[in-house]
Amino acid sequence: MALKLEDKKTIVAEVAEVAASAYSAVAAEYRGLTVEEMTDLRRKARDKGVYLRVVRNTLARRAMADTDFSCMQDILVGPLLLAFSQEDPGSAARVIADFAKEHKKLVAKGVSISGKLLPASELDKVAKMPTYEEAVSMLMSVMQAPISKFVRTLAEPHAKLVRTVAAVREQKEAA
Repeated sequence: MALKLEDKKTIVAEVAEVAASAYSAVAAEYRGLTVEEMTDLRRKARDKGVYLRVVRNTLARRAMADTDFSCMQDILVGPLLLAFSQEDPGSAARVIADFAKEHKKLVAKGVSISGKLLPASELDKVAKMPTYEEAVSMLMSVMQAPISKFVRTLAEPHAKLVRTVAAVREQKEAA
């Protein structure tokens, strides 16, 4: 079905707005997926905070022209869907990678993060990036480690004294 000029402008504006605020993007070829599988993919993406859209390549090029994802212009060939991470840089890659494990017909074509185009082989590396909460918890554990070690070191002489007194008491009771 042919799109009217106003519909095309609306699509370009919507994708451009999402791309301007997204952390990363994944382009994947969906040729061969059924409607039920695409619906399932869209639901999973929505649950993970990923904007997923099938857009004509010419409209996608226009929408991403003035964003960090303009580096993806060359890979926009064939029937592609675009997944934009809204919450953390790895969420779109996680959704596409997890779905591609179950459905071999979904093939990633490229990943863009921070204005750099990565090949599809890097999808798993981006997918394994920690979420915001995971990164904060890892940082807090690293920051807390020296303090907890210092507290254990300060408490050790007292604990050693208590263990020594208990050993002496047991020795005298046994004799």
